[in-house]
Amino acid sequence: MNKKYKEPLFHMVKRDTISQKEAWRIRIIAFILSLVVGGLMILTLGHNPFKVYQAMVVGAWGSKTVIYETIKIATPLLITAIGISFAFKMRFWNIGGEGQILVGAVAAGYFGLYTAHIFPKVPLVFLMLVSGMLAGGLYAVLPAICKAKWGTNETLFTLMLNYIALAFVKYLMNGPWKAKGSSYPKIGMLAKGARLHKVLGVHWGWILALVIVVISYIYFSKTKHGYEISVVGESNDTARYAGISVKKVFIRTMFISGALCGLVGMLQFAGADYTITEGTAGGIGFTAITVAWLAKMNPYAMLVVSVFIAMLERGANTIQTNFKIPASAADLLIGIILFFMLGCEFFTTYRLIFREKEEQHASYIK
Repeated sequence: MNKKYKEPLFHMVKRDTISQKEAWRIRIIAFILSLVVGGLMILTLGHNPFKVYQAMVVGAWGSKTVIYETIKIATPLLITAIGISFAFKMRFWNIGGEGQILVGAVAAGYFGLYTAHIFPKVPLVFLMLVSGMLAGGLYAVLPAICKAKWGTNETLFTLMLNYIALAFVKYLMNGPWKAKGSSYPKIGMLAKGARLHKVLGVHWGWILALVIVVISYIYFSKTKHGYEISVVGESNDTARYAGISVKKVFIRTMFISGALCGLVGMLQFAGADYTITEGTAGGIGFTAITVAWLAKMNPYAMLVVSVFIAMLERGANTIQTNFKIPASAADLLIGIILFFMLGCEFFTTYRLIFREKEEQHASYIK
């Protein structure tokens, strides 16, 4: 006996189009839901969610000092996100931002630590900047060449390069760059005279980040190279048919991607930490992936998202101090908010069709 096939309760259908108003409505609902779920977690810890959220905002924007710290967090996040987006736009999954930041810091560190007594400050900073970008760019070109020539998996390749860079930093800390007289692995500090000047309380890297936002937007939307990245991202075969050298686009774009990450390494070394450690990248390369996806690869949107995530991170530090909330719980709170914000983007592309509505729609057509 044949049983009548029963349709599932709901299924997903890709949207043809969605208005900006509807997309923002979905995002606002997702943000409110994230605060509700995060609030329930805060309640289980025995705290008032409203006071905790208020403390997070005040902790990020409540005084000049904390504003400077928030901007200091947002700056490397923004530049790295833009760098990664260069690769992501051509569907080359560069997960190696951490490693590219580290090699950029090491290259800049060589000049900063060992030639500061030779060069005046301006040429020295220029050398650190150029060397950091070159090192990061060349480090990113390696998986691009292998992808173009042998079709290797760039996701695994770039991810593994992170660990190689980290191991090299550990080697330097324990070996040739170990600070004299130190009883534990440590690289020496950059001389005060070689450190980046501050503008409005933060090293001038934030100004450079804003310039990069504008330049990258123009590059993506107004130049031939930006057009080629888009075509390669749509289809490698289509790009080849249009006469575009996919190999050349891979190598050129990955160099830019890695160079921007290497620049972040230089800024972290010369403007923020003044030394190089295992935590110099500090997860920036991975968090930047979230920034790029949330912003849909738009540089101006990345500026907003970077500041938002920096506010969350700075606020999380505040509630750990003020409410004695464990670091793991504070990180989980950030994770909940970002999970909802990322998840809602799925519903701007797809919509749910429920069985009853579909049947009513079919009856109406009949």
